[in-house]
Amino acid sequence: MIPMLLQISEAVPSTPWQMIANASAMTKGVLVLLALLSLLSWTIIFAKWRQFHAARLAAREFSREFTGATRLEDIVSTARHSPPSAMTRILTRATEFLGQARPMNVSASAVAGSRVEALRLVLDVETARERDRMAGFIPTLGTIGSVSPLIGLLGTVLGVIEAFIGIATKGSGNIGAVAPGVAEALVATAAALTVAIPAVFGYNIFATRLNRFEGEIDAFGTEIIAMLVRDGLI
Repeated sequence: MIPMLLQISEAVPSTPWQMIANASAMTKGVLVLLALLSLLSWTIIFAKWRQFHAARLAAREFSREFTGATRLEDIVSTARHSPPSAMTRILTRATEFLGQARPMNVSASAVAGSRVEALRLVLDVETARERDRMAGFIPTLGTIGSVSPLIGLLGTVLGVIEAFIGIATKGSGNIGAVAPGVAEALVATAAALTVAIPAVFGYNIFATRLNRFEGEIDAFGTEIIAMLVRDGLI
């Protein structure tokens, strides 16, 4: 019994670093790929957090000024002196559209209705652009979260193959021949989970924030149209 226990302790590394050091070249390649995906995932997470945080602060500041304004001229003046944000760009696009619009030889009510509809379409396009700007690299997090477990499964399969090769080479099915390959497989699986879990969390969080952001700027566009109609500008 004691010789067998000594054989087991020598065959199975005692720390994760020893498992990685004793892993095969293919398993090490899988672990390196997972490490690169993890680095990319965390870089995207921190970058998107800063982007959404800055957008939220800018929107909150501009919304405070927008709520207190009573005329479109005051809002346009505020937007010119405010930091660039999604709301200031949407407001700028709306004012540019009004300056470019030409009168038509139809009744006043038809002109007003057509301009409102056209402005709504213009603001929808600008809203989609702002959403696409904020959505950059969020799908990458979802891809990393879904692909990493498959890469870990590949490492697991390679570890099991290595274990069976050890059995065939040593001509024995004892634990000493099987343990190294199984340990490699478990390391690859654990590494894949540590990459996939933060990526999936980040994807879900930012996807929710993106939907909320789109709803806010869409509502802001509706408020602009309502203010223009109230002031008789369209």
